[in-house]
Amino acid sequence: MADVAVERQLGHAEFEPSLFQTYSNKIGMWLFILSDSLTFGALLFAYSYGRISNPTWPTPFHSGSIVNATVMTAFLLTSSLTMVLAVSASSFGKRKAAIGWLLATMFCGIMFVVLHVREWIGLINEGMTPSKNPWGAPQFGGTFFTLTGLHMLHVTIGVVVLGVMVLRSMGKKFSSNDIETSGLYWHFVDLVWMFIFPLVYLMSTRIV
Repeated sequence: MADVAVERQLGHAEFEPSLFQTYSNKIGMWLFILSDSLTFGALLFAYSYGRISNPTWPTPFHSGSIVNATVMTAFLLTSSLTMVLAVSASSFGKRKAAIGWLLATMFCGIMFVVLHVREWIGLINEGMTPSKNPWGAPQFGGTFFTLTGLHMLHVTIGVVVLGVMVLRSMGKKFSSNDIETSGLYWHFVDLVWMFIFPLVYLMSTRIV
């Protein structure tokens, strides 16, 4: 016990928050993920129902759109790896390495958002809006923009949160627990995309 007390006095305590704080942060994040998964689940169900029940459901995505969405997916998968490395580095108290991997995760998230916005602009230029589209069932636009827009909002929020983690880590508030909790959110956002990508994009490909 004395050795543990000495070790904490030497500086390890800043990486190890109280047991209550650790559990409360993670439990809070898990509860948020649970509630948010219900929201995305309802949207995915609504999209699937609309697709199955409507014979005029459009297939607007050509090969270029699929390539763009695949690159977006690659960025998110890469961000999951960099987030794992950030959490691992922070757990060992490697501040600089954790910051570097967090910045890499932010870069991947930003690239995902940029590519997504570019895709939205292209679809809007083709005449697609939340209330109509030139290819078929008008509700396709509403469900597409709602589902992908909500996910893109989550990615954007995640990038901001990771930016806060970077700033805190550069100061005196480096916390492996906070980085790990942020990682739970980021992995959830990535997992949701793994459902959106095949359902919305791959199954709505225009075969010419």
